[in-house]
Amino acid sequence: MSKKQEQGTRGAVEHLGELIHGIKVAMMTTVDADGSLHSRPMWTQDHDFDGELWFFTREHSHKVDEVEQDHHVNVSFSDPTRDRYVSVSGRCQLVKDPRKVRELWSPALKAWFPDGMDDPELALLCVRVERAEYWDTPSSRMVQLVGMVKAALTGKSYAPGDHQSLELGSSRSH
Repeated sequence: MSKKQEQGTRGAVEHLGELIHGIKVAMMTTVDADGSLHSRPMWTQDHDFDGELWFFTREHSHKVDEVEQDHHVNVSFSDPTRDRYVSVSGRCQLVKDPRKVRELWSPALKAWFPDGMDDPELALLCVRVERAEYWDTPSSRMVQLVGMVKAALTGKSYAPGDHQSLELGSSRSH
């Protein structure tokens, strides 16, 4: 498996945006007051990735309490149909901004927020991504199968695709 570092450039941000584009649900992991990790699925917002991930939430929820105690979060994306897996870490903050809510709102969100954009509990979580790691296997299943058979016959490890770390830099202050 190859592993190389790409520094916090526009290219790294664009590449990460391409990797997560179209993945509708991500797992957000926060740190509870006792230090334990707590994960839950979050509906992703389809917008141009610029180094920030946005998620709708209720202002008074356990995840918001956790984020306010410890801003460090991990968000993982999985797309098995494209053999693509992404894990990002960064700092998260609660945002109450009606303009941003209008910008990101989609009708599908009414499933979680029946009162729509007027829901007084409606808020956003903004994750400013600092680091990302991804595994991407762009080849077809047949090419992967041939690679596995070759590895088994030669006794060498199977390296299915690209594994890289991206450094997007330290978070800007909230």
